[in-house]
Amino acid sequence: MALYELRRDPRYEVVSLLTTVAAEFGRVSHHGVRVELLKRQAIAVGLPLLTISIRTQAGDCRPGDDDAIMREYESMMESAMGRYAAIGIRTVAFGDIFLEHLRAYRERKLAGIGMHALFPVWGRATPDLARAFIDLGFRAYLSCVDAAKLGESFAGRFYDHTLLNDFPADVDPCGEYGEYHTFVVDGPIFREPVAVAVGAVIQRDLRYFAELLPST
Repeated sequence: MALYELRRDPRYEVVSLLTTVAAEFGRVSHHGVRVELLKRQAIAVGLPLLTISIRTQAGDCRPGDDDAIMREYESMMESAMGRYAAIGIRTVAFGDIFLEHLRAYRERKLAGIGMHALFPVWGRATPDLARAFIDLGFRAYLSCVDAAKLGESFAGRFYDHTLLNDFPADVDPCGEYGEYHTFVVDGPIFREPVAVAVGAVIQRDLRYFAELLPST
């Protein structure tokens, strides 16, 4: 939705995507999505992609953590942002919606290297945002769920109005507290769908991951 809103705004030109990948597994940090699918997604939305390989534990870092892994993560992110800044890019957009501490953290880190943060969907009511996502024609699957907040049966489910109705009352409709993560396969910003098949569900630590497989 953040990318959708940016592309509708004539003030901005989106030039790249960036995300972190757990080096040990070759998957998107937190989401558990294979890098192959990530690359297909970037091609489908028509943007170049930069991936930053990090140690698996670094994918679980949060602002305020004070350890060597967090410092390593921040160093790698600063280096990546510096490469963008060197070619004249000064703005980095995030999909955060209402978590003030995350916004402040991102703004502070970017300001340190002369860049600033943009939050295209900030302050939107998450029930409305979730419904708008579906009604606009976006299609997604839950790739990962928090086992303490959502059961195994939610992993791999299609993101639709039925799913929203099935969420427990204490789960944010957009998963803003990390209740779930998704992989988006189609929508108004896609040139073509990303074909996937939902495979087995596995548990790792306190999360259930649905194995999303490239499909033809």
